[in-house]
Amino acid sequence: MIHGMNSPAATLILLVNIGASLYGLYSAPQFIERNLFRPYWFLRQRQWPPFVTSAFIHGSLGHLLFNCITLWSFGFPLERAIGSARFAALYAVGLIVSNLGTLYKQRDNPDYASLGASGAILAVLFAAIVYFPSTSIMIMPLPVPIPAPLFAIGYLAYTMWAARHARGRINHDAHLGGALAGLAFVAVTDPDALRSALRLLLG
Repeated sequence: MIHGMNSPAATLILLVNIGASLYGLYSAPQFIERNLFRPYWFLRQRQWPPFVTSAFIHGSLGHLLFNCITLWSFGFPLERAIGSARFAALYAVGLIVSNLGTLYKQRDNPDYASLGASGAILAVLFAAIVYFPSTSIMIMPLPVPIPAPLFAIGYLAYTMWAARHARGRINHDAHLGGALAGLAFVAVTDPDALRSALRLLLG
């Protein structure tokens, strides 16, 4: 409870992702269909709300679980470090920048549709690594803690590979944009933190 009380923005984001995703997955599949982000139709048919709403809905329980674990592990301590207003702004920037990248890349593809919070989550993850470069995370069934920078690089490498072999409707295209948005956000709002992290990581 204290964990959530000290991180109200991350708690709200987590609960919205869980609630909206479970509702769509198990009660109303049409809810997911209505909120898919379709870049080709974004301007042509003024399908504007899914630009945002698609980033709070997941197409599978595994996709939701992985994003929630990442948000819980990195977002909650990050919000306590930078404050709720800056954390909410970071999440919004990650969401917008990552979906703008998807919009540009898929603007001429009428069959493309995607969903998921991964772009915004990557922004949070990479920003958190700047503030906590020595953090580790446990991912079962691996028996050893994974250093956060290594986890982030591995996560990003996987998503870039997955974007080239896309299956399902996970917005892998958004991940690189989200990661870069997170780093850029810190560079603009707290450049000293970014310089300190780089000195530590580069020795």
